[in-house]
Amino acid sequence: MKGWRSAKVALIWIALALAIGVPIALAAGSEQLAWRGPVYILAGFAGIVALGLVLVQPLLIGGYLPGLSAYRGRRAHHWIGGALALAVVIHVAGLWITSPPDMIDALTYTSPTPFSPFGVTAMWAIFTVALLALLRRRLRLRLRTWRIVHIPLAIVIVVASVAHCLLIEGTMETISKAALCALVLAATIKVIADLWRKRALRGSSA
Repeated sequence: MKGWRSAKVALIWIALALAIGVPIALAAGSEQLAWRGPVYILAGFAGIVALGLVLVQPLLIGGYLPGLSAYRGRRAHHWIGGALALAVVIHVAGLWITSPPDMIDALTYTSPTPFSPFGVTAMWAIFTVALLALLRRRLRLRLRTWRIVHIPLAIVIVVASVAHCLLIEGTMETISKAALCALVLAATIKVIADLWRKRALRGSSA
């Protein structure tokens, strides 16, 4: 029984590593990289890593990753949120360096590319959550207030990030990209459903 539990824990972590690692590995083998500069490549892979971190976040806050206590899961969620914001900064900064006019169009929501507004919306939502997390104690935000603000922004981040990724025809391989996006959506729906169920149970027992 103990051996089965250990194997189950290992399988979950391996599955997570594959879900994030395979799209990155396949993107690294893309023929399109031959025509891209190093800054553009760095920016692109920062975006892929960011999407992988978006998958990890609901898994952590929902307690779905074995071997982590509730406290460690929350701390990891906090630090990975910071890493996500950093990855987005690298992604945007790299694209700005390689093509400032395109980034100006994207940031002002005037870009003709359909994926740009979703990416910019996700970016602002990520930065807003990161800033509020840093200022939460100073602002004295209660847990209930924090959730009221954080959950809708998290939904915006997930939906906009997935739409942004799916609409881009770039270095990411199609099937692995779609699978990663599907996992991001599934994990988010799962954690929101569980939080809603717990709240309903507390309300009925009150």
